[in-house]
Amino acid sequence: MGKRQAILGRKVGMTQLFTETGEVVPVTIIQAGPCYVTQIKTEATDGYNAIQIGFEHAKRLNKPQRGHLGGLLPLRYLREIRTDDVDQYQLGQVIDVSLFEEGEAVDVAGISKGKGFAGAMKRHHFGGGSITHGQSDRQRSVGSIGAGTTPGRVYKGLRGPGHMGNERVTVLNLKVVKVDPERNLLAIRGAIPGPKDGLVFVRKAAKTQVKRNRRALER
Repeated sequence: MGKRQAILGRKVGMTQLFTETGEVVPVTIIQAGPCYVTQIKTEATDGYNAIQIGFEHAKRLNKPQRGHLGGLLPLRYLREIRTDDVDQYQLGQVIDVSLFEEGEAVDVAGISKGKGFAGAMKRHHFGGGSITHGQSDRQRSVGSIGAGTTPGRVYKGLRGPGHMGNERVTVLNLKVVKVDPERNLLAIRGAIPGPKDGLVFVRKAAKTQVKRNRRALER
């Protein structure tokens, strides 16, 4: 599995930066970390290798949560990261934006903005019905969704109107434009999921690393 490095943070908002050549780059600013290692799992004790990191000071925790964290800081969010390099981590170790370098690729996951109930054209990009041949009130309808005899029902999972957004979305291979360790800030090119102040999970790009490993093996 190798070493997977990641961090939790909050989306600050979007702005733009200028490169040395004068190019305008749209970026999203993320307040990333500092995070703390709250648990270390090994194959001997848990059946797999992973670390758990915590982010953001919590004002109040219940007794089981305090017991899990032990003598560490009270942390609001906990996330687990699979890694084979658990021996390089210690409980309470600080993880910050120095994990990342300018120019490298990262994956960013967050909860997308909730948009409430939406029709099929907005939710699934349906083309809509014809406006000719007497059609007067079905232009934005989904149309026929099931035959009468066979199958005689509507299949589960059929695309249609419903709740849009408010789900976990991951955007792959975004470029890190700037790293500011002093203020724990990451500037990532492009947009990322979620509203301002939304919780995000930033990791080193997984699929880019797989491609590199395959190329190395081919050589």
